Amino acid sequence: MLRDAALPDIDWREWPSGTERFRSAAPSGGLASVALGPADGPRVLLVPGATGSKEDFLLLAPPLVRAGFRVESFDLAGQYESAEAGPWNLDPPRARYDERLFADDLIAVLDSRLAPAHVLGYSFAGTVAQRALSERPDRFASLTLLSAPPLVGQVFRGLKRIGPISGAASAAQGAGLMLWGIRNNLNRVPPGRFAFVRERFALTRRDSVTDIIGLMMRTPDLTEPTARSTIPKLVAVGEHDLWPRSLHERFAGEIGARLAVYRAGHSPCEQSPNQLARDMLALFAEAGLTS
Repeated sequence: MLRDAALPDIDWREWPSGTERFRSAAPSGGLASVALGPADGPRVLLVPGATGSKEDFLLLAPPLVRAGFRVESFDLAGQYESAEAGPWNLDPPRARYDERLFADDLIAVLDSRLAPAHVLGYSFAGTVAQRALSERPDRFASLTLLSAPPLVGQVFRGLKRIGPISGAASAAQGAGLMLWGIRNNLNRVPPGRFAFVRERFALTRRDSVTDIIGLMMRTPDLTEPTARSTIPKLVAVGEHDLWPRSLHERFAGEIGARLAVYRAGHSPCEQSPNQLARDMLALFAEAGLTS
């Protein structure tokens, strides 16, 4: 906790020395990816959410690497350095970014190595990870859902402040509101982080964000297949998350996951990375696939 309280403002474009950069082959196109840590280490795959990128895990990856793990991450199709990946690359091409696109991309990345991976799905990617788990349970060693929506259907109805009026907004309006808030730094992130976020927006495709918001308004009910999975599961959230703690507690109970709550908002990977890494390493030990 003390290390997290003393986190410095960093250059969010600068990965540690030795980080490998490459493109992961996926149905929607090449996905900008990074990997760090021993090549033969147990695999950890960190999947960012809407408007995010692999850089969201810059503070989380090092403690996992120090524990001997191979940490990988990639930008979702349409996001940041994966902006050229999208539904037009599918066979046959499709018009929109849909849940099938994101799930198939994740499964393709998981299939790029033989061993199962410890998977973290951040926010929207938590739903994508649950879909992939329901279809390919053999690819998962454990599942961490970081600030993932704890509801199904129109998940924004449960937001603390604007939940009751969220149903009146379209996907485009919801995306516009979210982007406006991020661009105006309503979360009051440090200057280095804010500068990177603004640069990232220059590449991220607006239609991908709009389509993801639309998908979150139609979140499928994956509770039963996620609960049925016997792998260790963790629901990790900040005490000031977008959704109330009570909803996350109920969700964790429904899927048979442990709950961890940090002094953070929607981004514990930025605000409490050492505590999150500690709890993930405990989860990995439970799975029996340690370094």
